[in-house]
Amino acid sequence: MNGLKTMVLMVTLTLMLVAIGGLLGGRSGMTFALIMAFGMNFITYWFSDKIVLRMYGAKAVSEADAPGLYEIVRRLSHRAEIPMPRIYMIDEDQPNAFATGRDPSHGAVAVTRGILRILSSEELEGVIAHELCHIKHRDILVSTVAAAIAGSISYLAQMAQWAMIFGGGRDDEEGGNPVAAIVMMIVGPIAAMLVQMAISRSREYGADEGGARVTGNPLYLAGALRKLQMASQQIPMNANPATSHMFIVNPLSGGGIIKLFSTHPPIEERIARLESMSLRR
Repeated sequence: MNGLKTMVLMVTLTLMLVAIGGLLGGRSGMTFALIMAFGMNFITYWFSDKIVLRMYGAKAVSEADAPGLYEIVRRLSHRAEIPMPRIYMIDEDQPNAFATGRDPSHGAVAVTRGILRILSSEELEGVIAHELCHIKHRDILVSTVAAAIAGSISYLAQMAQWAMIFGGGRDDEEGGNPVAAIVMMIVGPIAAMLVQMAISRSREYGADEGGARVTGNPLYLAGALRKLQMASQQIPMNANPATSHMFIVNPLSGGGIIKLFSTHPPIEERIARLESMSLRR
């Protein structure tokens, strides 16, 4: 079900890009939008893992550096039937983790020092299994494409706004409703962001379920999420909002209307689903 939802949302996002490009620039606008999205996807597909790891100062970890962590990743990778990913450590007190890499053969798992301090071995297994499922399901690729398309829509709207300010615009011979174009410039980027957030939340639910099956006990991850949620509210992290969707819990705090734009499902709902899985075992 999560996979079907993601496919529908991705198609919706792509159609939005084409439609907005057409409204704002006619056939040439559609072509430009698609070329821009292709270029952004190409760059992020090949280099996003290196960029984000460097952004957080992540250091490669060997078995001698963290034998316990290394053993967990190796054992769970075998259970998940994927190549063992590279392991990185981030020198941050906030307990958190993320996965990156364009496919299972180029996967990487990064954890903060804080997460090793507060989680039990079983809870850490739950977190690692969650991240391995992101790699197995190619969620990083899906999220990267979604972010690139959403970014293209926002950029296209900004370009159209500047064009209108300086007297540019689309060719009247191509037809179209200028009022609709103005509305799309305002609503399009917001709608694209909401769809992108929905894709991210759907993939989080899928990784939770997959990770619970890999460890064999959904309560491992449920317990970890409780601790991580509490700690993330108490310990700040200098995280880039553009990469917040990658972490197992949102590293940025906020409430109210901000939750509408959250890249993560409510922790309470994630825990409830995991506990429900445990009862069905």
